[in-house]
Amino acid sequence: MSDPGGFSVTDDERPERANGAPPRVLAGRYRVDELIGRGGMASVHRGFDQTLGREVAIKILRRDLAKDSTFRTRFRLEAQAASRMANQAIVRVFDAGEDVTTDASGTRHVPFIVMELVRGTLLKDVIAAGPVTPTDAVRYVDGILEALEYSHRAGVVHRDIKPSNVMITDAGQVKVMDFGIARAVSDSSATVAETTSILGTAAYFSPEQAKGEPVDARADVYSTGVVLYELLAGRPPFRGDSPVAVAYQHVSETPAPPSQVNAASPTAFDPVVLRALAKDPYQRFPDAGSFRRALDAASDGRAPSKRELGALTSELYGPNPRQAAETARSLRQLSSDNASVRTQSGPPVAWIWAGVALLAVLVASVLFWVVTMRPFAEVPGNARIVPDVAGMVYEDAVAELEDADLVAVEEHEPSDHVEEGRVIRTDPQSGASVTPETMIRVFVSEGQEVTSLPELEGLTEDEARQALSDAGLSLGSITPQNNPSLEAGIVLSASSGGDQLAAGEEVAEGAVVDLVVASGRVTITDYSGYTLEAAVRALESLELTAEPQEDPNCEASAGDNVVAQSAIGDVPVHSTVQLRYCSG
Repeated sequence: MSDPGGFSVTDDERPERANGAPPRVLAGRYRVDELIGRGGMASVHRGFDQTLGREVAIKILRRDLAKDSTFRTRFRLEAQAASRMANQAIVRVFDAGEDVTTDASGTRHVPFIVMELVRGTLLKDVIAAGPVTPTDAVRYVDGILEALEYSHRAGVVHRDIKPSNVMITDAGQVKVMDFGIARAVSDSSATVAETTSILGTAAYFSPEQAKGEPVDARADVYSTGVVLYELLAGRPPFRGDSPVAVAYQHVSETPAPPSQVNAASPTAFDPVVLRALAKDPYQRFPDAGSFRRALDAASDGRAPSKRELGALTSELYGPNPRQAAETARSLRQLSSDNASVRTQSGPPVAWIWAGVALLAVLVASVLFWVVTMRPFAEVPGNARIVPDVAGMVYEDAVAELEDADLVAVEEHEPSDHVEEGRVIRTDPQSGASVTPETMIRVFVSEGQEVTSLPELEGLTEDEARQALSDAGLSLGSITPQNNPSLEAGIVLSASSGGDQLAAGEEVAEGAVVDLVVASGRVTITDYSGYTLEAAVRALESLELTAEPQEDPNCEASAGDNVVAQSAIGDVPVHSTVQLRYCSG
């Protein structure tokens, strides 16, 4: 696992100090082992969860990012939001916290995230290794879109999709990481330039990110389109000498179709890529699911004609700037090339001066109009501004829209952060200027999607895993616990978020369920000094078999007390324990 950038690791972030001190332990639980990646924002270490006994990846953020308490709060909230997501295409976040150290210089807070340890290769390293086949390119991007489709339904926008945030496991599975971190950083940065320096390259920014505007899920669609472009064409759509130059191109330049850059790229993918890279978010795919379906259709679809592709380019980006540049160059050549044969003489000098005079009059008139015009204090009569109805009940939202001469169209979708029956958002969004009687889609919350917890107690681990999957739930941690009656791996209880769950209880769809399973062992104490009868009774209460053995060599004064036993501590369930007692 790796993190992009050029961040140097400080001495106290190494798994073991130079003076031979023991490895660093965060929150009294997570042991920090060797460094496996580093970036402009954090270093990533292999680690070990000493409570659950499993390997993890630990991302430790730079201390200078943690000086701001507002940032630490935002970072913790975003990490908690990411930890609620459980999807095979997303690197799981297990925990987040702060490592607090106090020395002569004062108290320092260093935020960290504990994540799933993924063994594989970064997508940026796959790209750097050589050309990627169109089939693999589609497979990688489909995995990214699967993760985004899930996260967007959960209300989490990634904001920093790029090859260095995508892992390809050894089994070929795509996993996206660092959900929520981009928002925590960007919300704490004063300028776009500062955010860019923290998050790395601007090559994958959407135009709205480059301009410092608010973003939504369609920014992730754009960034994924840039990744798809790079996989097909072998390079990003825009390159420049500086991040600012690249950001400018994202805002204003038209990308060449991938097939024009790389002849091996199928032309059928060109319309999909161009649609994803539209400057206007409303002209892109509305969500990751639409992008996936279009990509799947292009895999088997026909190639577009040059006329169709040109029409799409003009629709999304305006007239082709290359054609405009060629036209301007041709006109300059015609006006300055005295060697070419012309069919008519140049314009008379009088015409030239008349044209100059007319142009001067027009410029003066425009300047006079601009200076004397009064700014519009109100919205034009033929326009309406979409009111902000988010958080209202649907009936109040309808009344608000009708007062603005707009028509409400009710649509429902689940939400884990907006109360059932209240408005999540509108499309077009609030503040947009539209014509009267425009239909406004009002998305009303259905509340969080829930499902019933299946009967898990008494099942084996594999059976419980399958039952959870069938119910749309995810298996979290598995904690062994001694039980005298059950064999190893039998489920004893289930919980989610620390709360015990019973069969049939409603839980959020996609929730992570933790299990407690039988260890297959039982703990026995030292019965030395017990009477033989009491020791046998204690073992039988633990469903163990006692096997008394006389010891003729002990002192008669010991009576029939136990003087030794064959095992102490954890033993397999239903096993036999030998008890030696004094026979006198």
